[in-house]
Amino acid sequence: MANPIEKGIEKTLFGSRWLMAPMYLGLVVALAMLVYVFVHELAIYLPQVPSMSADKVILVVLTLIDLTLAGNLLLIVLFSGYESFVSKLDVSETSERLEWMGTVNFSGLKMKLIASIVAISAIHLLKRFMELGKAKGELSFSDAELMWLVVIHMVFVLSGVLMALMDYLTARSKR
Repeated sequence: MANPIEKGIEKTLFGSRWLMAPMYLGLVVALAMLVYVFVHELAIYLPQVPSMSADKVILVVLTLIDLTLAGNLLLIVLFSGYESFVSKLDVSETSERLEWMGTVNFSGLKMKLIASIVAISAIHLLKRFMELGKAKGELSFSDAELMWLVVIHMVFVLSGVLMALMDYLTARSKR
């Protein structure tokens, strides 16, 4: 028979996972913030479309894609994190339950997270490259800033490759 003190401690520790629930609710607020910014960007640029150059349209589209990827990242962390660390989401199997829900483990979550970060970084870097050669008054930045953006992006890419390699080696060693 287990010690009642030990049992109490274990119940408390297991129940403490619910302290994460407010954080996931905070991420829902962050998702709403992203939606607000997305709609705001659309409202600003939609009236300008007839007078926009192709480059400007591409920059706007990249900004919207960037916001969408950040939203996707938030959803992945929200659903996977909540189901992994707090509680299973009780949504009917006949409803619109997403296929990957409940199947993404911590390793999968980590890979989706780094892939999203790399994609967001790549889009930001592409936007900066497209701004090269613009008039001095418009969005100018230094060569050093551009170099650091590339270095940071490569660090994200390398981190992703190393995480994938670690997961591969771990899975291989378990066989």
